[in-house]
Amino acid sequence: MEEKRLQTHWLTLLISFLAILPLTQSFNYGKTLSKTLLYFESQRSGRLPHNHRVTWRHHSGLTDGLDQGVDLVGGYYDAGDNVKFGLPMAFTITMLSWGVIEYGDEIAGAGEYSHALEAIKWGTDYFIKAHTHPNVLWVEVGDGDTDHYCWQRPEDMTTSRQAYKVDEKNPGSDVAGETAAAMASASIVFRKTNPHYSHLLLQHAQQLFEFGDKFRGKYDESVRVVKGYYPSVSGFKDELLWAALWLYKATDKEVYLRYALEKANEFGGITWAITEFSWDVKFAGLQIIASKLLMEEKHRNTKYKHVLQQYGSKAEYYLCACLNKNNVTNVKRTPGGLLYTRQWNNMQYVSNAAFLLTVYSDHLRASNQRLRCDRGGEVGPEEVLALAKSQVDYILGANPMALSYLVGYGSRYPQRMHHRGASIESYRKNKGFIGCTQGYDNWFQRNGPNPNVAVGALVGGPDKMDQFGDDRKNFMQTEACTYNTASLVGVLAKLHGLEENGDVISTPLVASS
Repeated sequence: MEEKRLQTHWLTLLISFLAILPLTQSFNYGKTLSKTLLYFESQRSGRLPHNHRVTWRHHSGLTDGLDQGVDLVGGYYDAGDNVKFGLPMAFTITMLSWGVIEYGDEIAGAGEYSHALEAIKWGTDYFIKAHTHPNVLWVEVGDGDTDHYCWQRPEDMTTSRQAYKVDEKNPGSDVAGETAAAMASASIVFRKTNPHYSHLLLQHAQQLFEFGDKFRGKYDESVRVVKGYYPSVSGFKDELLWAALWLYKATDKEVYLRYALEKANEFGGITWAITEFSWDVKFAGLQIIASKLLMEEKHRNTKYKHVLQQYGSKAEYYLCACLNKNNVTNVKRTPGGLLYTRQWNNMQYVSNAAFLLTVYSDHLRASNQRLRCDRGGEVGPEEVLALAKSQVDYILGANPMALSYLVGYGSRYPQRMHHRGASIESYRKNKGFIGCTQGYDNWFQRNGPNPNVAVGALVGGPDKMDQFGDDRKNFMQTEACTYNTASLVGVLAKLHGLEENGDVISTPLVASS
């Protein structure tokens, strides 16, 4: 009897140990970084280069813009469909560029610098094409409604490829502002390696900002077909502030800084306290950029110092919300410790938060400051970075499902990602045409795993109780987007650099709020 009790006791201990094992495992951040950059090649539209590494993809969208008399070949498909949406594409490039600006040395140390620049340039090359006149920007190719009726590889598309633009009579300050931010931030990235290209990007960025500011309006009022997919809920004022700050960083011209400071109150930069950062809502990101300017001597002795401090206060509100240290509003968490904003594609908010936390932890360390939150007093850079790391580790498998939400990483990851190209036999293996409904009947409905692996894709992720259904029809959880993965690049580079230097970041188990 006693022996049986001892066996039961040891069995209970073993089960308890196995239950916490996924939460204490280590990850190869350098290898993961390589996978995230590979994902962007899965999403390419246009004529693929000879060094393209994703063998299950082929040329697609080669007549994009033809009916409108403009060359719109290239760019990225946003997610698991075959539409090119300008606003999230531009945000993707801005975040990739920001990651390289902050962590270029670490990316180079991992041997991925050229791939990072290729991922950015694939987007900016397209934006140059799409910006056909100082006051004209083509912001969408394809139609979400007709596209979603079909399940086809991009190589076989028979759906509408109509292109949509914003101009003086049909403004789109939000998409113009975000594209300006993308091109301005990318101009910083290419400043040393390709100065001519950097200058060209900067010219486009300045024109787009002027266009967006002079002819103000929401792009989803001008391009109504986008409303059901990427509506501009936050309006355009955050994008104009965001663009102005990136242009200031790229040019060092006071006119852009004054814009961001003088319009800080009117445009919500120092009045909005936000708990999310995304392709739509830029306030937290721009507040962090503005607050970091106080590190520079010239900004500490300006009449606008108090405005920068107000930006900093709102940046701290966002960060403290992530840390669960605000008195009133915080970012919710799952029982497993994942930051949880909303049901649909929650991982985008997680990766964005992880990036902003990482950047701000570096700022705190460099300026020898601490974060001031309502609860728990001051917070050091180590705790801020530890939260970012905990979110990345959750993504990679340290979660109750013991599942990596980054496709292609680890032994267990989603097999039925909601993605047209990945779920259908590749064009290289089967060059036969696969029609609109044929794709639904023969491939979408299949229970088996996708024939192609979209390595580096970060899917939408689990629900508020850490539960995940690996089902192609479950698009809220199994669809991945370019902007999910874009923010991870910089964080993974930082963690890889620390790993290479032998630095250890303690990641305490984070309880749900």
